[in-house]
Amino acid sequence: MKTRFKSWIALLCGLLTLGFSPLWAQKPKSQKEVDALQAVMTTKNPDEQIKAIENVLTNFADTEYKVVLLQFATQVEAQKGDYAQTVFYAERLLEADPKNAYAFVTLAGETARNTREFDLDKEEKLSKVDKWAKAGIEAAKTMPKSNPTLTDEQMEGLRKDLQSQGYVAMGMGATLRKKNEDAIANYKQAAAVAATPDSTVWVRLGQAYMDSGKFDEAAAALDKALSDPTAPDSVKQIAQSKKTELAAKKAGTGAKP
Repeated sequence: MKTRFKSWIALLCGLLTLGFSPLWAQKPKSQKEVDALQAVMTTKNPDEQIKAIENVLTNFADTEYKVVLLQFATQVEAQKGDYAQTVFYAERLLEADPKNAYAFVTLAGETARNTREFDLDKEEKLSKVDKWAKAGIEAAKTMPKSNPTLTDEQMEGLRKDLQSQGYVAMGMGATLRKKNEDAIANYKQAAAVAATPDSTVWVRLGQAYMDSGKFDEAAAALDKALSDPTAPDSVKQIAQSKKTELAAKKAGTGAKP
């Protein structure tokens, strides 16, 4: 998710900028609110961004930017890797916008990412992952256009990418449950529905195939990640490492490398 939605903050910045334009229905109610909103966009340090967001939410309780600011804060905390604060802002976002697809998908993905195999509350966490992911997938299908500069095609792309990340979260949950076939099905659906290529999905799918003993399918999935021109070098290194591991597994079983 972190890789897929690097552009989300840029979209939110554009939305806030548009807020000062008559082209957008949301408008600051005073010059002080304008200044506070501009501070959110001009501050670069994540902790300072959160402080600036809280300043708006605290001092301008009736701001029409509450949802977009909470969405921004959720994204900032997710990028920082602060799970507790990500959940804090995502839950506040759902209070303000009960059908917010981004909040649901973020809760699902970050909870799955922060769940470990031997956690005593693993099943409780993974049940929430499934619930949030499914809610996010459904909400994303009809998510309204929040930025008037987006084309219909771009907006549909965002909807599809959010759905994709919902399937990734469920795939991660299935992997933790050692339900490899369910993981495979979810990762395949994530790849199929996505508008934006995400090489990490192919790596996850490759691992799920490996765990299922389906070595040929695993190799094909890892090759997809390696051949993706948008894949970061770090992801390609992981994919190549898994291909090396896969070759060893195939050799160990007598399968053709």
